Parts: sequence; structure tokens; C-alpha cells
Amino acid sequence: MKARFSKKVVAGIVFLNAAFTIAVLVIFAKTGAEPSVLIGAWFAFTTGELWACASIKKAEVSKDRQEEPEEDGDGE
Repeated sequence: MKARFSKKVVAGIVFLNAAFTIAVLVIFAKTGAEPSVLIGAWFAFTTGELWACASIKKAEVSKDRQEEPEEDGDGE
């Protein structure tokens, strides 16, 4: 269940980044002004969110691996 939620978050961030980029390009075409501070802040925020999702997933995978019993490599 957690994996589905994080996949939705990642997909949402990708969609929002695309929509933001299109909106900025339209604004730039109409006004000739680039909102560079807003662009930097937006992508810093979304990158931070993606890093947080990745860190949570990494911790979950690490926890799952620690809980699994050790197996011998020789099959006996």
C-alpha cells in the first residue's frame, strides 16, 4: 500500500513539474520576464520531496532486509 502512495506522489510531482514548466514558458513568451527565483524555489522544493520519498523507500527496503532470515548460499 505504501509503494502505491509513493508512486502516486512521484507521478504527481512529475506532472506538476511539466505543468509548471509549460506555465513558465507561456508567461515568458507573453511578458518576456523570467521568474528565476520562483523557478529555483519550485524545483528545489520538488527535488526535496523526491529525495524524501527516496529516503523513506530506502529505509523501508533496509528494514525489510534486516527482518528476513539469513539463508545459506549452498542450498543445504
